[in-house]
Amino acid sequence: MYDLLPDLYDNYPNELSLLSINFKQYGERKIFWGEIATVKCFEDNSKVKQILSTDGKGKVLFVDGGASLNRALLGDMIAMNAVENGWEGIIINGCVRDVGVLSQLDIGIKALGANPIKTEKLDVGEINPELNVSNIIIVPGMMVYSDDNGVAISDEKLDLSVIL
Repeated sequence: MYDLLPDLYDNYPNELSLLSINFKQYGERKIFWGEIATVKCFEDNSKVKQILSTDGKGKVLFVDGGASLNRALLGDMIAMNAVENGWEGIIINGCVRDVGVLSQLDIGIKALGANPIKTEKLDVGEINPELNVSNIIIVPGMMVYSDDNGVAISDEKLDLSVIL
């Protein structure tokens, strides 16, 4: 096992922006990275389900749930669908549920916390908007790199061969 972010920061200190949010790990995959797709929603995971049912090879979904801790934006069924569709990871500025199952899935999953309550399904939210999370602008197509040290965003894909 290795640490991704310390080595990335050693090699690319000016290309990365570290999110100042202490996300918790929920997926089996502790180190993941990919091209960012975004969802903005609040206590309704309809758009999360919609985008994770598409091809996610090489991608990480970043969900801005407004940091709500009231309902879970990701559960076991949607996460299993994401694995089947090849997503590298999911980062949620909000909560997840079914954490026992999530910990067994071969995907990176980070969130603020867990909550057993499901969302309402009103089909409210946006797919691929620009996000402002922790004073960092996140645009679809940017790259995200994640491990136990945190979550970092870069404008462009970094050459990982210098550290892997």
